[in-house]
Amino acid sequence: MEKETIISKLFIWIIRNLRHRQLLLTLSLIIGVLSGMAAVLLKNTVYYTNEFLTGRLAPETDNLIYLAFPAIGILLTVLFARYVVKDRFSHGVSKVLHAISRKDSVLAPHNSYSSMVASTMTVGFGGSVGLEAPIVLTGASIGSNLGRFLKLNYKTITLLIACGATGAIAGIFKSPIAAMIFSLEVLMLDLTMWSIIPLLISAVSGAMIATLLLGQGVVFYFTLHEPFLINNIPWYVLLGIVTGLVSLYFTRGSLIIESRMAKISSPYHRLFYGGAILGLLIYLFPPLYGEGYGTLRALLGGDATEIAAGSLISGFRDNYWVFLGFLIFIGIFKVIAMAATTGSGGVGGIFAPSLYVGGITGFVVAIIINKFSFINVSERNFALVGMAGIMAGVMHAPLTAIFLIAEITGGYELFIPLIITSTIAYLTIMYFEPHSIYTKRLAARGELITHHKDKAVLTLMKMGPVIETDLKTVHPEATLGELVKIVSKSKRNIFPVVDKDDNLIGIVLLDNIRDIIFKPAQYDKVKVLDIMDMPPATVSSDENMESVMMKFENSEAWNLPVVDGKKYIGFISKSKIFSAYRMILLQFSSE
Repeated sequence: MEKETIISKLFIWIIRNLRHRQLLLTLSLIIGVLSGMAAVLLKNTVYYTNEFLTGRLAPETDNLIYLAFPAIGILLTVLFARYVVKDRFSHGVSKVLHAISRKDSVLAPHNSYSSMVASTMTVGFGGSVGLEAPIVLTGASIGSNLGRFLKLNYKTITLLIACGATGAIAGIFKSPIAAMIFSLEVLMLDLTMWSIIPLLISAVSGAMIATLLLGQGVVFYFTLHEPFLINNIPWYVLLGIVTGLVSLYFTRGSLIIESRMAKISSPYHRLFYGGAILGLLIYLFPPLYGEGYGTLRALLGGDATEIAAGSLISGFRDNYWVFLGFLIFIGIFKVIAMAATTGSGGVGGIFAPSLYVGGITGFVVAIIINKFSFINVSERNFALVGMAGIMAGVMHAPLTAIFLIAEITGGYELFIPLIITSTIAYLTIMYFEPHSIYTKRLAARGELITHHKDKAVLTLMKMGPVIETDLKTVHPEATLGELVKIVSKSKRNIFPVVDKDDNLIGIVLLDNIRDIIFKPAQYDKVKVLDIMDMPPATVSSDENMESVMMKFENSEAWNLPVVDGKKYIGFISKSKIFSAYRMILLQFSSE
C-alpha cells in the first residue's frame, strides 16, 4: 500500500506541475522504456523456454517429440486464457485497432502482461507464429492504462497507445524508424507534426533499452556481398508481383482457416484439430517449428540447404528439384501452420510468418531465375527483398516493410529494390484485397478508423448519446382529438405511432396535419391510423454511424426513428449528429 501511495503521489505531482506537452514527452519516455523492457523480457523467456524444451534434442533422431510440444503449448495458453485471465485473446494489432475505434482507446490492464505470458507458452513450445503482435499489444496496453490512470482524454491516450506500440517494435527489432512508421501506417493514426515527437522518443528509448540489455546485434546480421545492379530491376519488379500474389494467399488462406476453426464450438476440439495439424506439419517440415528466424538466417548466410537437416528429404537436399519443392512446400504450409496455431487458441502474430514466407519466396524466385535465365541474381538479396514484399502486401504497409528490412539488416544498400518490390507487392494485393489482414474483419463490421478524417470521426461516434427519447408516442387507434391534446403538451413536431407492444408502425408529422387539427368536427371521426405515414427509413440501435449517414442521404430526411428489431427506441436527427460530430472533430484534431 505504501508503494502504491508513493507512485500515486508521484503521478499527481507530475500532472499538476507539467504542462500538457511536457507531460506527453515525459510519458512517451517512460512508456518507451517499459515497452522496450517488455520486448527484451519476452524474447528472453521464449528463447530460454525453447532451449529448455529442445536444447538437448537431436533433430535427426527425435523429430517425433515435435508432435507433442506445440499442442502442449497451445493447451497451456487456452487454460491460461480460460481460467487465469478469463478473457479471449485475439490478434494483438487487431485488438489495438478495435480499442482505438470502438472502445475509446481502452485496453484491459491484463493485456500489459497476459499476451506476453500466452505467447511465451505458444511460441516457446513451437507454435508457428511471431512475438511481435503480442508485444505490440503489451506496449499499447501500457500506454492505454497509464493514460487512463492519469485521466487523460481520448486523443492523448490514443497517442500513448501508439507510443507503447512504437517502443515495443523498436525494442524487439532495434529498428526505431520502422517502429515509428508502423504506428503511422498500420495503426492508421492521423497525427500532427508535433505528435510525432513522442513517437520518436518512445522509439529511441525502446531501441536503446533493448541494445543495452541484449547488445548491438540485430535480428539478421547481413553483409552485402553482391551489390544491387540496375540490370536486375525487371527481376525485382517480377518479385513484387509474385510477393503480392503470395500475400493474397497468405491473407485469405489464414482468414479462411481461422474462420473455419472458429466454427468448432468446443475450445478443446479446436485445440485437438489445430494441435494435430501443427504437429504433423512440423514433423514433416521441421523448419515450421517456432518463429522461423533460424531458417531465414540460413537463407541469408549462404547455407540454405541446412534448413532441410532433420527433415524427410535430408539425404536429398543437394538435389535441385527436391530442395526447390521443399522450399515451396514450407512456404505454403507456413501459412497453414500459423493459422492452425492461432485458430486453435495459440497467441502470436503475423510479423515473423510474413518475413518467413517472404524470405522463402524471394529465395525461390532467385534460384528459378538463376536456373532458367542467362542472368545470375543474388539469392540472398532476393530473400531479403522478398521479406519486405510479403510484409508490404500482408500488412498493407510498404514503408514499414522497407525501413524494417533496411534497419534489421544493418544497411540501406538494397533501398532501391526494397522500394520497387514493396510498392509493386502493395499495388498487386490492393487490386484484389483493399484491407490488410489486420483490418479486414474490422472493416466488414464498420469498426475501422482510417486516415480519412470524416470516416474516422463517424467511426468514433456512438449511437447512444445522439438518440432522442423525449418524443411522445401515440397509438394507431387514438382519435385526432386525443392526438391534438398530445401535440399541445409537446415541443416536437414528430409523433411516433406504436402498438401495444411498443413496436413502431408509423409516424405522424405535424406539418402534414396542420390543415385538420383546427377542425374540431374531425376530432372524433379521424384516427391516427388514417393520417400516419411510414418513415422513409429506420435506424438500428446498434448500427454504425457511417451507415446512418448514408440512410439520411438516401432518404433526404432530417429525422429518422431508431428501432431495436421492431421495438421503438427513439429518434435520431441530423442536427444532433452534426453537434456530436463537431465535438468529436474538435477533440480529434486539437493539438
